Amino acid sequence: MSTSNSGDRLTKNERREQAREAARIQREEQRKKDKRNKILLQGGIVLGVLGVAALIVVLIMTNIRPAGPGPNNMASGGIQFTAGFEVTKTAPLPNGDEPIANPTSDDTGVLDIQVYMDYLCPFCGFFEDTNQEYINSLVDSGAATLEVFPVSILDRLSLGTKYSTRSANAAACVADTAPDSFMDFNAALFANQPAENSSGLDNSELIDLAGAAGATSDAIADCINSGEFSSFVTAMTTAAINNPDLANPTNGGFGTPTIMVNGQRYGGQVDDAEAFRAFLVQVAGEAFVQEDTATNTPTPTPTETPAP
Repeated sequence: MSTSNSGDRLTKNERREQAREAARIQREEQRKKDKRNKILLQGGIVLGVLGVAALIVVLIMTNIRPAGPGPNNMASGGIQFTAGFEVTKTAPLPNGDEPIANPTSDDTGVLDIQVYMDYLCPFCGFFEDTNQEYINSLVDSGAATLEVFPVSILDRLSLGTKYSTRSANAAACVADTAPDSFMDFNAALFANQPAENSSGLDNSELIDLAGAAGATSDAIADCINSGEFSSFVTAMTTAAINNPDLANPTNGGFGTPTIMVNGQRYGGQVDDAEAFRAFLVQVAGEAFVQEDTATNTPTPTPTETPAP
């Protein structure tokens, strides 16, 4: 028969005190834990803020540079190619100067084609895919000149990375020191065109595309990373926006792509090859008619007035 030992049992008050002590210890441990977590959280926030601040400083230093002269071969704001894809060489445009138009061909039969494009613009990509090969054949044969104007009107659609400006700057970097690689780089930018509302290609990817196009120098990589011609791109974009000759007659605004042929604006579908070729034929025909009229119109000769 077992019996209980009342001496080993806690009284009600002792059990209450023991529970209170256990609760006190638990609260104290929780308080210390909360304090540690608060310190860690505050430290993490501080480090995070410092990290964001450092990133902002880097972006500012990279993208906001003192305005300097533009690149070689783009004094007009674009880079021009003549028969056989010879580059029209020009000196850098001084900061603040107005663009200097390239000369047009003296040959009436040569079409002067100008294309204003944003490398993030999907419609520019459609035009490139549909018509660039044909345009290249005209330039190569001497039937046309081509002038490409990279502009940046879609920075707002690249999640803060300013892809339109960065890609146009990269194109200017190539035009500056490796102009013979420009058209291959231009094609590569459209072949690898990012979607709108994405961050776009990063600078290392732009450098890789430039290298694959033949522009492999360290100077080009530095130019792309530093955004050397970003201010030039912005200035030339503003000049295009403010040029009334480039305005869309429907809404009065500037958009991309804008295609000009002998000073006439193409208003057809950018992905309709037949419509674009018909436009070229029309413009060429008008040039021939104007030349023929100017050449063959007889000059009136004065007649002798009979004496009274």
